[in-house]
Amino acid sequence: MYILNPTKITSRFPFLNPTRGVPKLQFSKILQQNKGFREGPTTKMAWSLERCDEGSIESRSGNIRPATEAYADEAIQALKAGKVIAVPTDTLYGFACDACSVEAVNRIYEIKGRKHTSPLAICVGDINDIGRFAVTNHLPLGLLDNLLPGPVTVVLSRGESSILEKSLNPGLDTIGVRIPDFEFMRVIARGCGSALALTSANLSGQPSSLDIKEFKNLWEHCSFVYDGGVLPAGRAGSTVVDLSMIGKYKILRPGSAKEETVSILEKYSLLEEGAAG
Repeated sequence: MYILNPTKITSRFPFLNPTRGVPKLQFSKILQQNKGFREGPTTKMAWSLERCDEGSIESRSGNIRPATEAYADEAIQALKAGKVIAVPTDTLYGFACDACSVEAVNRIYEIKGRKHTSPLAICVGDINDIGRFAVTNHLPLGLLDNLLPGPVTVVLSRGESSILEKSLNPGLDTIGVRIPDFEFMRVIARGCGSALALTSANLSGQPSSLDIKEFKNLWEHCSFVYDGGVLPAGRAGSTVVDLSMIGKYKILRPGSAKEETVSILEKYSLLEEGAAG
């Protein structure tokens, strides 16, 4: 999908301070599959579209764009205007919108044909942003830095200080949070200044999408479809882990990085909920 500069690998999964005594565990399988995104300072966010025939696709649909820096501002403006866009992540293609726009969130449910009782996750650009939307002060220092960005959704309590609209996932006091290891997604999340509601780009109950052609029937319902080529991580999606409990974790969906995720959690002495200890 994209070319990885080997010198940037450690920036995607930064090591902990050695004085803490907890080595950083890398998502090795995912890294081997991913081809990378950043090329270096002079070609930041450079994109290889060798797997997608950009010209022929764009000739058939006027809302298809490559997922590159040149189109990031366009995506940000669409999101701020309450539009729904389709985006690549480090796992699957997804539908994204402003999580604080009731109309946009409802539109995602309509596009997918999804029941409103099924919750949506949110996406933010950086770990420091998570505290605006969910409670993190009970987590061991450095844990989130080791899990994110990456193919992991962390489920946290929303708390009274969350700025999320109450209409997002009504009745739930937790929220799933993602920071995909995909620079285009992080740039537009930062640019919006808000959380993005994020869910897989497919009709409810249908297979998830690794290529924009797989949800071609839904293109017309999106303001823009950002093409990142064929995604290599498989259809398992992100690993979903509940971290809302002090000192405990619960895997809600194995996803594509369960083994690596559990290894990190156990390094921080978190116990699996229900496990004998």
